[in-house]
Amino acid sequence: MSTLPRPAAVGAALVVLAAGLIACAGSDAADGRQAAAPAGHPRPVLRWTPGACVTRDYALTACNGGESEVVALAADPPRPGDCPVDTDNVLRIGANRTACVRNFLEPHPGAPGGGGGLLRPGDCVTLNGREQACDRPGWYGKAIAIARDAASCPSGTLDTLDDDSRAICLGRGGQVLDRGDCVARPVTEVISRSSVVRVPCDSRQAWATVVSFERAPGDCPSSAQRYLRAEGAYRPVTCLDVLSK
Repeated sequence: MSTLPRPAAVGAALVVLAAGLIACAGSDAADGRQAAAPAGHPRPVLRWTPGACVTRDYALTACNGGESEVVALAADPPRPGDCPVDTDNVLRIGANRTACVRNFLEPHPGAPGGGGGLLRPGDCVTLNGREQACDRPGWYGKAIAIARDAASCPSGTLDTLDDDSRAICLGRGGQVLDRGDCVARPVTEVISRSSVVRVPCDSRQAWATVVSFERAPGDCPSSAQRYLRAEGAYRPVTCLDVLSK
């Protein structure tokens, strides 16, 4: 991201979206083996099927001792719609197979903002696209939609994180800049998007105010003396009104 007078040429900084994590089920459960039953008691037959129960360590168990329930089976990775929206975790259970599970009791990390399950509106993400609980510090933005590409994001989108299969449309919150925000002066001409520091507008560190987000420097309003540009961003040009003339 560059900070340059209008309309000078600009540098670029790219953000890469990483794939999400899928937990691995316990080794015994994953290949269908079960622990030996006590003498004189038949060993229960446990299979990865909807309704099966899972321990905290992601192994199949009898349902009188489980922490969560298998709610669906899916491909690896799950395709859109394979897992119910209230899935708390996705477990890899074998070659090209996963299990979508939901906890019997709270907490439910698959709830919006919970930090687990399927990425959906209301979830918080880091700059590499990984979901993180919103009550933990350090997340970059909050999803308002998951779209097939950035052009399909809703009008309230302020930024996006993209990969080859989807765009995470981000709204207000976290480190995402919004109109009226104040930023500190960058220490170098070319910085990453996450290095732009938002500060209180009445602080001595406030250098400029965000005026608008545009697709080209020439679209900035006349009140903007400088701009930031991030190559590949949803609206790559952030127009700034400099406070410290």
